[in-house]
Amino acid sequence: MEVLVSAVLGELTARSIDYFISRISKLQVLDVEDQLHRVMLRAEVIIEKAMGRYITNQAMLEQLEGLKDAMYRSYYMLDTFRYQHHEKTHEKDQVVRHSLSLSKINSLKGLCSSSRNTKILEQLQKALDDLSSMILDVKERVTFLMCYPRLICQPYSMHILLDNSMFGCHMEAEFAIKFLLHTEPHGYKELEVLPIVGPGRVGKSTLVAHVCKDKRISDHFSEIMFLRYNDFVDYKLPTFREGCSMKHQNFMSNSDEDRRLLLVVELAGDLNEDSWDRMYSASIRCLPRRSKIIITSRSDKIVKFGTTQALTLKYLSHEAYWYFFKTLAFGSMDPEAHPKLVHLAMEIARIMNGSLLGANATARLLRDNFDIHFWRKVLAFFRVFIQKDLSESGELPFDLINQSKPAHLGRMAAPYEYLVVFHQYECSSQEEVPKIRILDVVYGSLKHQGKFDALVWRSQIPPCYSYL
Repeated sequence: MEVLVSAVLGELTARSIDYFISRISKLQVLDVEDQLHRVMLRAEVIIEKAMGRYITNQAMLEQLEGLKDAMYRSYYMLDTFRYQHHEKTHEKDQVVRHSLSLSKINSLKGLCSSSRNTKILEQLQKALDDLSSMILDVKERVTFLMCYPRLICQPYSMHILLDNSMFGCHMEAEFAIKFLLHTEPHGYKELEVLPIVGPGRVGKSTLVAHVCKDKRISDHFSEIMFLRYNDFVDYKLPTFREGCSMKHQNFMSNSDEDRRLLLVVELAGDLNEDSWDRMYSASIRCLPRRSKIIITSRSDKIVKFGTTQALTLKYLSHEAYWYFFKTLAFGSMDPEAHPKLVHLAMEIARIMNGSLLGANATARLLRDNFDIHFWRKVLAFFRVFIQKDLSESGELPFDLINQSKPAHLGRMAAPYEYLVVFHQYECSSQEEVPKIRILDVVYGSLKHQGKFDALVWRSQIPPCYSYL
């Protein structure tokens, strides 16, 4: 009898200790969560103020970039912690989860044991420490933000700002602007060349268009000319002009002394060294002194043609991509008031695996259909056609589209009907676009047989391409 009583008391004691440890751990997590949320709001205020200013100081730009990265990581960590318990038991698509390499998220799944709570606490505390440290580093420089001229003078919502600006490339844009405004000593005869490289649809053309639209650049150059692909056959200035897809002219600088020309060459692939040498030599003869060249390509082989350090653009990190997608999807709505929708949005964002075109089109679709049942249908639909592409090609559909490979898409209204995307291309804002929208075919009731072109998304930021 004494042995039985002792065993029962021991079991009760162990359970009591586990309960109190778990309770204390959860309270600590909630406390750190609250602190992290307050620090994140402080960081967001600093970043929003910075985004509304022309900032030219490279050291400040680097500190702000570090602060943004820390803020994105914190939002990603906190949203995962807050909303992961909305995971539905019937959503057990392990194929998708493994294919997206979500080790960071899986490490946070489940808060049932005190050991997992401890791990959560450690990760939240690290995010808090990192972000607090970054704010302290930039704190002394915040007052200097007021010294820079404003970009935006009216109140705005963050999703409207992201709709009309290039997300995540502020420092790269200022690097290009600094290169273009730099003036070599009198008598310098070489043409300065800036290579910009990066994978397809990462934003090379958009970055260049943003830089050229900047008033400092449009005032600095008397003419800006764009050449795409193999428009240049004969390397003479008249041929350059005929092959230009877009021009800018500044008639305030008409004197030969003040004339500067910016030539932007956009390549689809490589440019061999012999072709480059002939083009560069002809450019030195034809272009005014102090003119400059920007050359863009998916291939990093063009880096050797540069006279300065090349700019390399990369896709957004998971954390930055989530911040971008959530901001566009919720618009002026408060995500914290819709925790189940946040969870669904996180799942959809993971599946899109960093696709900027997918983020812009899908986020607007969700924002226009702000309903939990619709969002659940979209997530379930995504998982079905992703399984099909993974089973057939081993790759995600958004990755296949970016690589210009055929990708299968379904129709939400008719689960057994499929579309095959064979090719994706863009056209300028002056060109006529199809009346058929791919969103109406995939998510709506519009049905179209055979081969056809459809509008995916029309960008509102320069160069304002329509993606078909």
